[in-house]
Amino acid sequence: MLQRKVQNFIAQNGLLEPGAKVLAGVSGGADSTALLLLLKALGYRCIAVHCNFHLRGSESDRDQQFVSDLCAGLGVQLELCSYDTEKYAREHRISIEMAARELRYADFERIRVETGAQAVCIAHHRDDSVETVLMNLMRGTGIRGLGGIRPRNGYIVRPLLCVSRKEIEDWLEKQGQAYVTDSTNLEADCTRNRIRLQILPVMRQTNPGTDAAIDRTSAHVRQALAFYEEAVSKAKSEVANMCDGGCDIDFQKLLSLDPEGVNHMKARAVLFEILSGYGFSESQAEQAFLAANEPGRCFYAGCHVLSVDRGRLLVRKDDECGYVRDIEPEDGLAVEVPDGCLSFRFAPGDAPISKDSNVATLDADLAGSSLQIRNVRNGDSFHPFGMKGRRLLSDFMTDLKFSVPQKRRQLVLTDGKDILWVVGQRSDNRFRVSAGTSRQLVITLTGK
Repeated sequence: MLQRKVQNFIAQNGLLEPGAKVLAGVSGGADSTALLLLLKALGYRCIAVHCNFHLRGSESDRDQQFVSDLCAGLGVQLELCSYDTEKYAREHRISIEMAARELRYADFERIRVETGAQAVCIAHHRDDSVETVLMNLMRGTGIRGLGGIRPRNGYIVRPLLCVSRKEIEDWLEKQGQAYVTDSTNLEADCTRNRIRLQILPVMRQTNPGTDAAIDRTSAHVRQALAFYEEAVSKAKSEVANMCDGGCDIDFQKLLSLDPEGVNHMKARAVLFEILSGYGFSESQAEQAFLAANEPGRCFYAGCHVLSVDRGRLLVRKDDECGYVRDIEPEDGLAVEVPDGCLSFRFAPGDAPISKDSNVATLDADLAGSSLQIRNVRNGDSFHPFGMKGRRLLSDFMTDLKFSVPQKRRQLVLTDGKDILWVVGQRSDNRFRVSAGTSRQLVITLTGK
C-alpha cells in the first residue's frame, strides 16, 4: 500500500519520469532509508548521497557506516560527502544549521550535474510538512508559510510527502529493514522538536485527524498561492521599476491598486511582496507605507536601504553595511576602514594601558593570529569591559544614543566567533590584559 501510495503521488505531481536516474539523500534514518528502498523498488536508477557533518561524534561515523553497508547490500552507487561543518559556519558567520544546509545542497547540485540525474530526492514526509506549518504559524507567517513543504522546488523533489512518519516506520518493520536514530531528534530542545514531541501529540488527542487536516489545508493554500503570485507579479510590473540591486516604487500607482479601498489592503500586500525580496520585514513595509509622504525617511534591512522620496519609495544597495576584511595582526600593520584607519602593534605584557576609547589593548595570545573587521550584525553580543555578563550590541549602542545610520556604520573586531572590540567604543572583557599577559596587542583608531 505504501509503495503504491508513493508511486501515485510521484505521478500526480509529475515529480519523476519512470525509470529516471535520481539522487537520493540518505542519512540512514528511517525516512531516508525507506526513500532509497522505495525508489529502487519503483524502478528508478538510484545514486545515494550521504553527508557526514561530523557534529555528533561517533554517531556520525556510525551513520556513515550504516549507509555504506546498506548501499553495498542493495547494489546502489554511493557518494560520500564529508565536512568540517563548524569551521564552515565560523568562516561564513552563519549558524551550524545553515552551514549544514548550504554544504548539503551545494553537493547535491554538484553531484546531480556530474551524474546527469533528473532530480534530487529528499525524504521529507507529511509530519515534516505539518511541523513546518505549525512553526510558521507560531512565528507569524504569510500565505506561503501556511503552504507547508512543496513536493517540488527546482530539482529537489519530495516523494514521501504523502505518507506519515508512522507509516514509514511500520513499512520498514514489515520489510525487516533496520535504520539508525539521530539521538538529537529525541530531545525537546528546539522549536521543531518541541512541536513534534509535545504539541502535536496533544493536538492528535483532540483530533486524531489533525495531520491530515493540516495537510489538506496546506494543499488548498498552495492552490490559492498560484493565483496570488500571478496577481502580485502583474502588480509589481505596474508599480515598480527594477534597477541595479534595487527598485523604484511609484507610490501613487501603488495606491491605485485599491481605487475604492479605504485601507489599501492590496497596495500593502504588494508593497510587502516587493520589499520582502530585499530583506525588509512586514512591520518595516507597513511603516514605509505610512511614511510614504515623509521625504527623507529611511529604513534598513540587510544590505539594502529604503528611502522615501517625493512620491516614490527607493530601494538601493547599502554600501555601508557590507564591510568585511580579514587580517593577520603584525607590528606596523595599518588597515584603512570606513571613516578612519586601524593601526596594530605589539607591546610587552606590563606596558601602560591607554584609557582612550579609540585605543584597544588586548591580550595578544587570547586575541589570536586571525582576526576580522566587519560591520555590526543582528544578534551580535559581547562582554563589555568594566561590566558583568553578556550584552547585546544593539542595546549597548542604544544606550550610547546611536542613530540608525551610526549603528549600521559601527565596526567590530572579531576572531571569527567572538567580538574583541567595538571599534572606538569598548573592548571585550574576556580579552583584557591581566597579570598573566605576556604580550599586548594594541589597536589604535585614527581619522575618526
